[in-house]
Amino acid sequence: MRHIPTLTGLAALAIAATVAGTSAAIAAGPAVDQKVDGVIVVAGSTCTWTNASTSAVPPSALTVDRTTINAPGGNLACSGGITATLNNNPAFTFDDAGAVARTDAIDITGRQSFISCRYKATNLVWDRNGTTRKYTNRAFTATKTSGSFLCPGSVATPAGDASMLFH
Repeated sequence: MRHIPTLTGLAALAIAATVAGTSAAIAAGPAVDQKVDGVIVVAGSTCTWTNASTSAVPPSALTVDRTTINAPGGNLACSGGITATLNNNPAFTFDDAGAVARTDAIDITGRQSFISCRYKATNLVWDRNGTTRKYTNRAFTATKTSGSFLCPGSVATPAGDASMLFH
């Protein structure tokens, strides 16, 4: 079926977009505002957001407020006719000595036309870029929790396909 590659891209885009960050690496300077930006490119589509609120500043443990990512309170937008909605407030922990961040779970719904797919990934690991607060994902797999029979049962996101930037 011709739509399956698009649906696979939709699912990967949806799960990774919620915890991604801007592609421009900038160091976390002395003025931090407890925000995180995101971007991911999957199957030719791009999802981005800016200035989502966090509960603390890294390296303190924090959560990201989904209401500041999802519309109408946030500005999550995707190209290619895809929409995404974050269903949880992801929790992050940071290990500065190890230059990594960890996310407990990401629960995302992606929609394209009339097809909706919901996926969840757990225990995601992100590598820090030098001394900045930009983190790039390690490979992870999200499992379908609900949605159309046209949605793949799981979606793999390769290492480096998502990043996030805390500021």
